[in-house]
Amino acid sequence: MGEILRVRGGRPLEGTVRLPSAKNSVLPILAAAVLADGPVVLRDVPDLADVHASVAILRALGLTVRRRGGDLHLLPAPVPGWQLPEAPARAMRSSVFYLAPVLHRAGCVRMPMPGGCRLGPRPIDIHLDGLSRMGAQTLWEDGWLELRTSARLQGIDYTLRLPSVGATETLLMAAALAKGDTVLRNVAREPEIRDLADFLNACGARIEGAGQPVIRVQGKTSLHGARHRPIPDRIVAATVAAAVAGCGGCVTMLGTGEDPLGPVADVLERAGCHTDHPVPESWRVQRQDRLQGVGLVRTGVWPGFSTDAAPVVAGGLLAAQGDTVVEDTVFEDRFACAEGFAQLGGQVCRRGRALAMHGPVQLSGARVRAADLRGGAGLAVAALAAAGESVVEGAEYVRRGYADLAGMFRALGADVCAGRENRA
Repeated sequence: MGEILRVRGGRPLEGTVRLPSAKNSVLPILAAAVLADGPVVLRDVPDLADVHASVAILRALGLTVRRRGGDLHLLPAPVPGWQLPEAPARAMRSSVFYLAPVLHRAGCVRMPMPGGCRLGPRPIDIHLDGLSRMGAQTLWEDGWLELRTSARLQGIDYTLRLPSVGATETLLMAAALAKGDTVLRNVAREPEIRDLADFLNACGARIEGAGQPVIRVQGKTSLHGARHRPIPDRIVAATVAAAVAGCGGCVTMLGTGEDPLGPVADVLERAGCHTDHPVPESWRVQRQDRLQGVGLVRTGVWPGFSTDAAPVVAGGLLAAQGDTVVEDTVFEDRFACAEGFAQLGGQVCRRGRALAMHGPVQLSGARVRAADLRGGAGLAVAALAAAGESVVEGAEYVRRGYADLAGMFRALGADVCAGRENRA
């Protein structure tokens, strides 16, 4: 049985939607909770497939995890486990975040190679190099990775060879309980980095500079529990905004923080949309006139245009008049959704890491298949703008990052439902 989204497109979107907590904050913070000696409460955690996998890992490590409404309550393990369960660890890339916390708590950690969406090579060499310099010994055996340390990890002065978000988060967690001071240079500066640092600081860590190119950490001997609400999901915000661009209408997002769209707003303004924030903690997106191509859009590290937003924005601009080229500088296979865009009627061409689109075109319903999370969301956005009925197969990928994409858009007037069907 495969999961699908069934979409009858062509309707403008109107109304309000409240943004959930950010998947890209929740997952590393769940791993960081392993470091705490006391109870942790995370507020408004979305009901995502990757959150389910994370909870399975935490329980296998001995933590008690309970969901109460939208909140997750975590109690530390009396005797911490050290091996990650294979199925949930292979199901998502974010299992790599458990390396440093479990190594600190148990003195060793064993896990399979992390999985997730097939976006091209996604090495973890920076994670492992930094942990090695802090004193971890690494062993690979039959697709499993094992790290050990005979003593407490040591603080280091370390320069990342590129500002990897995941490696920055791994080394930030390692430094929080390392002996002595750590200086991390050329780090990622995404809002989710600051959110992880805020959580760790709420637990008693001493982290300064998160969101800047250099982070300084004074290692502590222990961390206590804390309550924390992760930041709003800027990729969900980009998905909603891109859908408004493709379908027309006016949608207000609530609970957004100061600026959930960042450079996405600039691109959509160039395309003919209007964005503003009518009241604090809100953001409004409108499109009434013909959508225009925007030329070249290139993704990059923060504060650049997010790689995760690239497929959904491409889906929203698929029918725009003129040319748009979206180039991803992070992943080699970011635009596996290109074939589906073409099946929906888009004039698209993949050129290396870039997706070129030309319009105007009339999009029409089709059966398409998602190959990854954000590409699947991009196909759903394009299907919302297409006349007639579309079926997006592989919707289980989409559920990794959107708790109820169909319900969210249905509340805005779209005709879309989620379901299952037998695969031939």
